[in-house]
Amino acid sequence: MVNFLSSLSKTIHASAIIALVLFLFLFFGNGGFDFDLIFWSWLFRYFHVLAGVMWIGLLWYFNFVQIPNMQNIPDDQKPAIGKVIAPAALFWFRWSAFVTIITGIAVAYLNGYIHQAMILGIGTGGGKYTAIGIGMWLGLIMAFNVWFIIWPNQKKALGIVECSPELKAKSAKTAMIFSRINTLLSLPMLLTMVAAQNLY
Repeated sequence: MVNFLSSLSKTIHASAIIALVLFLFLFFGNGGFDFDLIFWSWLFRYFHVLAGVMWIGLLWYFNFVQIPNMQNIPDDQKPAIGKVIAPAALFWFRWSAFVTIITGIAVAYLNGYIHQAMILGIGTGGGKYTAIGIGMWLGLIMAFNVWFIIWPNQKKALGIVECSPELKAKSAKTAMIFSRINTLLSLPMLLTMVAAQNLY
């Protein structure tokens, strides 16, 4: 068992198989599902939540673990973070942000509220559309920050893109500030998303 769990690939494949078996159990135990709009909405919501957990989990890892503890790491060990850990984390960070946005837009479209949400429910009764709209706009702002501010600056800060030491330090600070902005927006974004699903 230890050898099995030592492999991330085997662990993830086993997790996916367990999820599939549970889905089939629920499917046949319920007499089957129609592969209709409700099913596809559920499927995209499932992937939306999976990607969102990865995205916000990594955002919080950077802000609660990596950034505050960098000063405690000896200088000779910092390259391991900058050359190995951070680039790998940033890969999953930016692509999980992308998948979260795409699947979220798909859910809004499939459920027929994308227009109402994007205009924040103005003139359409507000309530749920205002809440989900605020959450969607906050998510879009955060994803924009990831792809167009944090990632380009992190490439300079980590030495993936060559630049002067001054620009490297400036880029690291810019990436950190926008990562903190995303952390600031994360709780309101999650609150409005959950409120839209459960309070209306």
